[in-house]
Amino acid sequence: MSWHDNHVHAIRLTEGDNGAGELLLDIDHILEWIKSDDQFRFRVQPAALVFHGVTFQKISIDYAAVSAGFGPFVIDGIERHIEKRERYDAQMWRLPISWPGGEITFEATGFIQKAFGWPVVTQRQLLSPAERPNAP
Repeated sequence: MSWHDNHVHAIRLTEGDNGAGELLLDIDHILEWIKSDDQFRFRVQPAALVFHGVTFQKISIDYAAVSAGFGPFVIDGIERHIEKRERYDAQMWRLPISWPGGEITFEATGFIQKAFGWPVVTQRQLLSPAERPNAP
């Protein structure tokens, strides 16, 4: 799966047991890049990307640095690596933010992604509120 250029409309943090929780990202997931002539169209579907067992999260999004208006931010992708801890191997996640700039980092045990509604073919990489009525 690729999350390159997926727009994030909302973040929800849900407290869980023992200091861990869930991190939910309400995204417009690009299912397909459709090339025709000299332009692209995109098959996009609203989805919830939910990370489980999240700890040690750090969120940095800098709209001020680009003098940007407020709107959905764009993730460049998702990176994962394993770090050795004293009693376990930690799954470390990094979501670089390509616009307006920043990153989200955390430790998590895994994730699921749930789609909502139907895919839409559009010339934009994100959906309008009317095109995502069943989003989380």
